[in-house]
Amino acid sequence: MINEDWGFVTGMCPAMQTLESVIAEIAPTNIPVLFLGESGTGKAMFAQRIHQLSTRSEEALITVSCAAMNPAQLSAELRLNVSRNTDAGVGTAGSVIFDEISELDSACQRNLLYALPDGHADAGRGLLGARVISTTRRNLEDEMRAGRFRTELYYRINGVCLRLPPLRDRREDIPILVESFLGKHAAQFGRPRPSLSPRTLRILLEHSWPGNIRELENVVKKIIALGDEQLAVSELASAPAEATAEAPVEGAEARGYSLKAASRAASREAERGLILKALARTRWNRKRAAQELQISYKSLLYKLKQIGVLDSEAD
Repeated sequence: MINEDWGFVTGMCPAMQTLESVIAEIAPTNIPVLFLGESGTGKAMFAQRIHQLSTRSEEALITVSCAAMNPAQLSAELRLNVSRNTDAGVGTAGSVIFDEISELDSACQRNLLYALPDGHADAGRGLLGARVISTTRRNLEDEMRAGRFRTELYYRINGVCLRLPPLRDRREDIPILVESFLGKHAAQFGRPRPSLSPRTLRILLEHSWPGNIRELENVVKKIIALGDEQLAVSELASAPAEATAEAPVEGAEARGYSLKAASRAASREAERGLILKALARTRWNRKRAAQELQISYKSLLYKLKQIGVLDSEAD
């Protein structure tokens, strides 16, 4: 699903629809939010979405890259936000995103813990007054058990915990993401927006996407920049099986279904949609549709039979 107000793409799979619904409910509140997910799943993007839908959207949005922070730098950043809070009044500051919060060392975690409100109504003015949104690719419960993350800090930032699924678990969203990225980057590069062949779309649907949405967007950029979709996806098409096998999810349980079967089903459905669109554009002229799809007439007839499109549908 594409939100035209924000230029924001979520998806049509049930997990993303549920996520969007929860975000709409909690965004107007002040509850801290923790996003969990693999690298490239869009955690920072969804964190920004919370801010844009909140009552603080007119205020500043600050992103703190936790992987690059030492105690002195974090203390300076917190003092800056406390200053904003003091000038504006408690509760009127903007939002702060702690990106990859699990990367903070113990000293930084202690400093942050002391700066965060503890949830009491009489919180003092010296506390960080911004809406707190955190992201992490790690399982923080495992990190706490290993002694690498403070338990008190975990419960302070974990008002609502939202998990972003990896792209391999939401393959039905790949076509809509691809369409959005094609439009976005064709406009940025000043190039015509290409129409991808069924073969290219099938390759995109069958790839395991260890880099998730970020990797998919980079491939679409390459397609537009090179002007040659076959060259752009050649590495994906020739990748050995072990390179495209399902990557493990940190802290997640094994899935009880076949990803290959899901991929084939998504590929067939996407191909069916492309064929039906080509037929509709050509008013069911099969020869012209085959030319548009860059396949032979016999191949189109075979695919029509394969996807269950009967002659009666053409009438």
